[in-house]
Amino acid sequence: MEDLRAFEPYTLHVFDLSYYSGKMQAYLAYKGIPHRVHEITWLELARRIAPRTGLVEVPVVERADGVLLRDSTAMIEWFEKHYPHAPVLPDDPAAAYLCRLLEEYADEGLWRPAMYYRWAFKKDALLDARRFTEDFMKFPLTPSAVLRWTARRRQQRAYIRGLGVTAENRGDVERHYRDELADLEAVFRLRPFLFGERPSLADFGYFASMFRHFAIDPTPARIMRNEAPGVYEWVARMWNARCGRLAGGAWAPSQDGLPDGLAPLLQRAARRYLPVLHANAKAVAAGRRRYTVTLEGKIYPQLPTMAFQAWRRAVLQRELAALSGEADIVVRKTLSRLGCLQWLERDGVLSVDYPEGDRLPLCTARNLGLLDRLRLTIAGTPHHGGGTR
Repeated sequence: MEDLRAFEPYTLHVFDLSYYSGKMQAYLAYKGIPHRVHEITWLELARRIAPRTGLVEVPVVERADGVLLRDSTAMIEWFEKHYPHAPVLPDDPAAAYLCRLLEEYADEGLWRPAMYYRWAFKKDALLDARRFTEDFMKFPLTPSAVLRWTARRRQQRAYIRGLGVTAENRGDVERHYRDELADLEAVFRLRPFLFGERPSLADFGYFASMFRHFAIDPTPARIMRNEAPGVYEWVARMWNARCGRLAGGAWAPSQDGLPDGLAPLLQRAARRYLPVLHANAKAVAAGRRRYTVTLEGKIYPQLPTMAFQAWRRAVLQRELAALSGEADIVVRKTLSRLGCLQWLERDGVLSVDYPEGDRLPLCTARNLGLLDRLRLTIAGTPHHGGGTR
């Protein structure tokens, strides 16, 4: 085991509007890992961090020895290895795999509705464009009105049209959010967290969207307060969770690796997220830059391929193949019953060129030229930038 004293305290670079920043803030606070939170600006991120990560994205963890870590899920896995107290995965191997799968869906599969609600409605878009420019995207000698207009146009292009949202399917996006709230509300009537009496990895996956987006942006926050007050309460419970108080809490019992109430969440993952992972992986393997997918009868056109997501599908397949004995039998039976297994097995493990994946969360040194630095400073990187988050 490495000497943790060389790494502490960590600096967590965040932006207060950021989807994944809240996830990492809540995790590090829960574990009691020594760190400080730094509210970074766009220019600081582009000039000092992006040349070492290749991405204008947060959160990024900077160790005391100067090494940078990125990708929220990979960072949590790294911290779990080095700080094994109060683990966020259940002890049972079957439950642990299903928890990882649910975190994957919550982490990535709710990105579209989160971005839709932030940028599709005028009230939300104007508020967040102002927060985005006044707190983060500050450019010298540029009028604030120009920055707000530019930020709003950029985000709507990348995160509404760029995520395949159209006039024909926007109602489907809204239904996705409301259905998720209804099923989570039912779970939190049974217990305080998804897998028991303490936060799990899946809780932190859901927290990413539910905190900084759905519980704060005006339109989805009103829906949450009115339709799912238990979820609204859970958001605050997660933000205030500390392992010193909760680490002794029991994991919920289960005979199939999945506690009561969680099946509908993975069934929705089988309908709305795993088909996207499969279609994206096929497109990446074929060398295409775009693909179209149909989800519950609605077409989402011209989605950008992401090598990162193709790699994540391969990781899920690899972890499934690594199960053995009773855990393997239980997980495969549960996944088959919920409709997940067919999407994880369809077409096997598809070829993906994402060498950074297995090195995450450690950042690979970049040799960026002047044009690349200028591009990152002016345009940033869209979600994952074809890479990570």
